[in-house]
Amino acid sequence: MTEVDKSNPWYRDEDQSLLQIYDVRTGKCELVHFFDDLIEAPNWTPDGRELVYNSHGRIFRIDLETKQITEVDTGFVDDCNNDHVLSPDGSRIAVSHATKEDGKSRIYVADLCGGVPRLITPLAPSYLHGWSPDGSTLAYCAERNGEYDIYTIPAEGGVETRLTDAPGLDDGCEYDSRGEYIWFNSVRSGLMQAFRMKADGSEQTQMTFDTEWNTWFPHISPDRKLVSMVCYRKGDVAPGEHVPHKHVELRLMNADGTNLRTVVKLFGGQGTINVNSWSPDSTRFAFVSYQIRGQQKHEVIV
Repeated sequence: MTEVDKSNPWYRDEDQSLLQIYDVRTGKCELVHFFDDLIEAPNWTPDGRELVYNSHGRIFRIDLETKQITEVDTGFVDDCNNDHVLSPDGSRIAVSHATKEDGKSRIYVADLCGGVPRLITPLAPSYLHGWSPDGSTLAYCAERNGEYDIYTIPAEGGVETRLTDAPGLDDGCEYDSRGEYIWFNSVRSGLMQAFRMKADGSEQTQMTFDTEWNTWFPHISPDRKLVSMVCYRKGDVAPGEHVPHKHVELRLMNADGTNLRTVVKLFGGQGTINVNSWSPDSTRFAFVSYQIRGQQKHEVIV
């Protein structure tokens, strides 16, 4: 039997997860549910009643009122990672799944109520992050010929379109609620920073200019007023890394790049807010913090 290396930063079998909600109006956090294992990347359903998350390769939904947990039937798609997004009407879910033939991530779409998933991106690896508000297009990060860039593809499948070509990693791409802009993060300026571009890939514009932070996964609120993001302290990680088990900060800024500030400090990183987790009314966002079973408990600081 191969001995497990628990010193590996990616060893997560002893992670405990705290699913939480931050209220931008009050500045307070609410604990939704404590999990004695690993969960990641909450999405908020369009009706505001549930959060959707991944755990152990599967997708689950939790009712915010009753706390009832239900598994989403994705059939043979059973190795889902933390890159998943709901369709604008909430009827379908697109997931990134490590396929059996080579273990690389490909994007599938399935009904949220269950059904046979359909392959959308034959090329791999592909990591989903956005679904256009008209339901027609998916946006994702993909490695092609050694470069990770932002691509789009019709939600029903078809030919992919490359939107970025800057050297280095581009990731975390998602549409705003009007489909005008795609927000993403990029290392093109040295540290990881937040950017936005027009939905056709034009006007790629840097939106954060942090000298002490690597900024990941800028999530634009439905009212297009605020952006949430997870940030690693410079030196804690390489600019292109978003690993777990780090002391990170959740930051907010206005959508024009002003008033950037830290709102939550936590132990987490990978899995905390990989995909958009804003509530439909733009007043709250969900996130996951972590602690390691049997070790010091990590408090969320607001």
